[in-house]
Amino acid sequence: FSSQTKNLDFRRKWDKDEYEKLAEKRLTEEREKKDGKPAQPVKRELLRHRDYKVDLESKLGKTIVITKTTPQSEMGGYYCNVCDCVVKDSINFLDHINGKKHQRNLGMSMRVERSTLDQVKKRFEVNKKKMEEKQKDYDFEERMKELREEEEKAKAYKKEKQREKKRRAEEDLTFEEDDEMAAVMGFSGFGSTKKSH
Repeated sequence: FSSQTKNLDFRRKWDKDEYEKLAEKRLTEEREKKDGKPAQPVKRELLRHRDYKVDLESKLGKTIVITKTTPQSEMGGYYCNVCDCVVKDSINFLDHINGKKHQRNLGMSMRVERSTLDQVKKRFEVNKKKMEEKQKDYDFEERMKELREEEEKAKAYKKEKQREKKRRAEEDLTFEEDDEMAAVMGFSGFGSTKKSH
């Protein structure tokens, strides 16, 4: 009866010999590192500008259904494909992509190239030209805006003049009608003898 029953022991069995070999191998590697030369440091590039725009707004306001099978890159938050991690808000995402871990995964150190005097002078010239172009554009736009406002004021002034003219013409007509009516009724002699124009 006992030979036909299966082994009912559900506990995991570890291969002790295999793990002993792995532990010995790790210990020997650590000893070699201590005794031998230190490992060559990885040569990393200097920090440089990003050549792309960080997309923070493409998923803004969208509703996404997340299930257990949804990949991590499509879950809520901002996904960094370099570090394979998800960050929940935009501020932390910017901190992450500007941080040491992300830059190291890109193969860059946190050191910046030291600029020479010529590079700084060129940069100043470029920025000065940009500012002058902006100033020209601004002056042109400002001038066009002022011209439009002046035209609108002139139109409004002309309209007001025309309204005033119409109002005066209507008053003159009603005044003349009153004079005629008064003359018919015999009231014309009470006022002054001067005629108004």
